Amino acid sequence: MNTHDHPYSGLLSSGGRQYRIIDLQACFGRRLHELPVVLRLLLENVSRNMRGDERVAAIDALFAWRDRCSSMEELAFQPGRVLMHDTTSTPALVDIAAMRDALAEAGTDPRLLSPTLPVEVSVDHSLAVEVYARPDAAARNIGHEVRRNRERYRFLRWAANAVDGVHVNPPGTGIMHTINLEQLATVVTIEHKDGIDWAVPDMMIGTDSHTPMINGIGVLGWGVGGLEAQTVMFGMPVLQRIPDVVGVRLSGALQPGALATDLALLVTQRLREIGISGEFVEFFGPGVSTLSAGERSVVANMAPEYGATTGYFPVDQNTLDYLRQTGRDEHAIRLVHDYMRHTGLWFDPDAQPLYTRVLDINLSEIGMNVSGPRRPQDRMDYRAVPAALAGLDLPVHEASSGMPAFPVALAAITSCTNTSDPGLLMAAGLLARKARERGLSVAPWVKTSLGPGSPAAESYLKRAGLLDDLSAVGFDIVGYGCTTCIGNSGPLPQAVIEQAASASIHPVAVLSGNRNFPGRIHPDLDLGFLMSPPLVIAYALAGDAMIAFEQNSLGTDDQGNEIFLRDIWPTREEIDSALAQGLDKHDFSRDFAKASRNALWEALDAPDTPRFPWDQTSTTLRRPPFASLDQGTQLGSYLAFPLMVLGDDITTDHISPASAIPPDSLVADFLVERGEDRKDLNVFASRRGNWEVMLRGAFHSKTLVNRLCPGAPVAHTLHIPSGIVQPLWEVAQRYREDDQPLVLVAGHRYGTGSSRDWAAKVQRLLGIRAVLALSFERIHRSNLIGMGILPLRLPDDMGPDQLAMAAGDRIEIQAPAHALVPRAQIPIRLHRGNGVVQSFTAMADVQTQLEAELLREGGVIPSILRRTLAQVPSQ
Repeated sequence: MNTHDHPYSGLLSSGGRQYRIIDLQACFGRRLHELPVVLRLLLENVSRNMRGDERVAAIDALFAWRDRCSSMEELAFQPGRVLMHDTTSTPALVDIAAMRDALAEAGTDPRLLSPTLPVEVSVDHSLAVEVYARPDAAARNIGHEVRRNRERYRFLRWAANAVDGVHVNPPGTGIMHTINLEQLATVVTIEHKDGIDWAVPDMMIGTDSHTPMINGIGVLGWGVGGLEAQTVMFGMPVLQRIPDVVGVRLSGALQPGALATDLALLVTQRLREIGISGEFVEFFGPGVSTLSAGERSVVANMAPEYGATTGYFPVDQNTLDYLRQTGRDEHAIRLVHDYMRHTGLWFDPDAQPLYTRVLDINLSEIGMNVSGPRRPQDRMDYRAVPAALAGLDLPVHEASSGMPAFPVALAAITSCTNTSDPGLLMAAGLLARKARERGLSVAPWVKTSLGPGSPAAESYLKRAGLLDDLSAVGFDIVGYGCTTCIGNSGPLPQAVIEQAASASIHPVAVLSGNRNFPGRIHPDLDLGFLMSPPLVIAYALAGDAMIAFEQNSLGTDDQGNEIFLRDIWPTREEIDSALAQGLDKHDFSRDFAKASRNALWEALDAPDTPRFPWDQTSTTLRRPPFASLDQGTQLGSYLAFPLMVLGDDITTDHISPASAIPPDSLVADFLVERGEDRKDLNVFASRRGNWEVMLRGAFHSKTLVNRLCPGAPVAHTLHIPSGIVQPLWEVAQRYREDDQPLVLVAGHRYGTGSSRDWAAKVQRLLGIRAVLALSFERIHRSNLIGMGILPLRLPDDMGPDQLAMAAGDRIEIQAPAHALVPRAQIPIRLHRGNGVVQSFTAMADVQTQLEAELLREGGVIPSILRRTLAQVPSQ
């Protein structure tokens, strides 16, 4: 269809120019405002991109949603761009390189396989905190990063040169979500079609679960698995069910002492309490207007922690203020204002759209919060931490060195979550200043770090006079990347290592991140608390996670006066004054441009061929076996052994860890045999281009309990026919050689946590054909389907506890490819080792026809290859 004849289009004048738009208010009138803003955005998207009867049906389904505030209908969402980071883009680009090989081997030009959407890659997930508490820490850490990841970074430079549409932001430019907020997001963007300039909402997807951070400035975007992103890159829409939308009504205003972090942790707790699992969340009500765009982004960022797909805040004046604060062009800001008001997408604090359900939160009642010690939804008042630790009933005593029973081992101001809002960093700097003025210092066993999401942070902290104060208490900038939040915390302080080995102490991490699952922050830490940046510094000063801040001082000044947390906590007026002094809108583009000219990055040579030249001896990059045309469907009827039986809250960190490779592990042995240095093995995430390493690292977690053999070593399982416990991948190989199908059984929230597609890929490599669980986290469920693995949702009364599977039990699944439809009831028969057979049904957790088709084709990669070959003209 010619865009001149689009039935829902209209004209918008802004800044002396005219744009074609989907004129939502003109076309849909008053009923438009009954929909949540997120559904209005989806309405715009399908009205613009779908055609004919399918478009009419999608529009009708969106308005029919009003009847029940829920729908089972599907629609095709077409994002405008894709965002990735280096450890999700590496496996995706490795897949593309391998698919190019498969196409070339089939006689097709490999260059035909290039994304049809812009793909932005940020190299932010590989920076580790090796050096800290010194002014040159950032420069030294990025040097270590590039040295360790040289081969993988050369590959990324190859992809940026050889694969059209891929752009890579080098190390040191910041965290992907902060870059998205400060550099990439337009809120309203211009598309050129048939000679016409269209103004359209900026909508996107990202291969990181915290992509919804961009919802804080009114951009609709969410996280998807790397495999789903590959389908979108190559022109397929995101086919999804029209979502349920939970409205969070905010009233009041944050009171003195409370920060955006405290709100985000409360929202996470409250939404998890009502069982959010994949719904869209939208914030409305008068309290929204009291929050800056930076504060909103903190709350939006934690959408995966509260179980949601989005955490959306509509556009208002605060959004425009943020765009201006970060140096956006005034014409672009004017366009955002004019477009959003004209189309009915502008925020109205008095509006009452329809929602599937509503949760009320009074901002005025929020105090200082922390979450932990093992899950982000376990929020508590900061004063409750001592009781929470005491309630763990762990055997502890104070170390002979004077180290407390629960020493703060890591204190990290980290993560896009709480370092992208300048106000939070200013608050941390002000607390550091007051601590410095009173002569307070960090306990000697605490490892400190400050890893901002943006290189502009150094400029505005320095201009506000706070950079030296942070340095004085050990919080020097260690680099611009995800660092501790994703497990790149580097080694623990030697004093902590020694005392943990010789005394019953339990080291604790405190961080301004978004997740604190056991082992995530560091393999040897299973206790962690999430909190605001200034509170991180306070705990570092105390050195003791058991401190009762109301009763216990942080130390004394030179007059012998006790100094309490209340004495150094910054006021709102002080934070606002620091912001006024420190912020300069030119910092954001200038510092980003400077960081983009990374000499270490530019010095890396890269191949310039359409096909990547694999090195068969590499321990970093290997052509994966699943990226081929001979991968078929895993659906069917079969009798399977369980490879593992697991419990609740199995995270993607459990399944495919990202943290440091333990030097005493079998994975380390594999690498050392191939020439690697046991003392410098890097992290699992750096090896995601090598399927053999990732296979051996599958389920490598000390905290994971495999109910088939509870006392087995890490990453081992029982080979049921022989009764022998062996490494997991070896057992899987034995089953494969005997042509024995495999399944995995788990409890609630299987696959919670990061979006990493390797958590699904390793299960495919292990030979798992189906995962039976009580519930799945959204992105991991999608990734399983992307690898051709059937997710089966067990009945509530048939979880791992009730099934009580034992060695000798097998599971019969009847899921023929031709019969699979969304939410199909799948017959299951549990064959006990004693001959008893138990029958029940499980639901195929397949939400759309596209997902069913992907399972029939064997997953995303075979589907892309076949579609690409089908587009090649016959000779």
